[in-house]
Amino acid sequence: MSEISPFVKWAGGKGQLLEELIQRFPHEYNNYFEPFVGGGALLFGAQPHNAFINDINQQLINVYKQLQNDAKTVLDIITNLDKENCDKEVYLSKRTQFNEKISNNIFDAECAALFIWINKHAFNGLYRVNKQGLYNVPYNNKKGGRSCIPNNILGIGEYLKNVSISCLDFEEFCKNVQKGDFVYFDSPYVPVSTTADFTSYTKEDFKLEDHQRLANLFKNLDKKGAYVMLSNNDVELVRDLYAGYSFTSLEVKRLINRNANDRVGKEVIITNY
Repeated sequence: MSEISPFVKWAGGKGQLLEELIQRFPHEYNNYFEPFVGGGALLFGAQPHNAFINDINQQLINVYKQLQNDAKTVLDIITNLDKENCDKEVYLSKRTQFNEKISNNIFDAECAALFIWINKHAFNGLYRVNKQGLYNVPYNNKKGGRSCIPNNILGIGEYLKNVSISCLDFEEFCKNVQKGDFVYFDSPYVPVSTTADFTSYTKEDFKLEDHQRLANLFKNLDKKGAYVMLSNNDVELVRDLYAGYSFTSLEVKRLINRNANDRVGKEVIITNY
């Protein structure tokens, strides 16, 4: 398989935990399900067979679908965007163009290309939207440089040809999971503290009841005979929700945090096998 990596920088991306996660894959499984695919670090690092991926972020899923359908067209648009030096005025203009597509529910190759290009020119590579669902991250003052690696984009498109892509609630997406399938959960994280900045990736926040719903789903999939792995912050709530399962605690660097002193933390990998 060709080496591929995420096309965006993504909060909570699993690049640094990649080897730890891959080591914990079941030796054998039928289908692979990832309900919160995000930037796809584990998906692209492991390139599992019979993969089904999902995310509630419609714009993100549009990128996956456009790359699956015609990665070359997306790449050509990004290449043209990169020909123009990016100052603040250009950035804000492209951001407005992207938000017009969001407002009008336009999901096309240009929207996917703008998504990738903006990610490389936005502050800290954040993807954050307001309550109206509009992208609102400021400019990072990066004027030049490539927004993607062409061979990586084309390689992602090739791999995605055999991947099923959905944009559903995580419970709905997991309804087809059967005994012997493997599910990896990388949901929005439980905050480390009550003052932690809980970034919204979609206009709907991931609330406490969603974490409780996720824990119940984890237990139901366990009862069904699926292999289940989950990662989250190593905090008391997570340990309470998944008490009785196998825990591995690891130190990690927080790549997206406004305070450099807060860029170290602990995460936990939980499995039912």
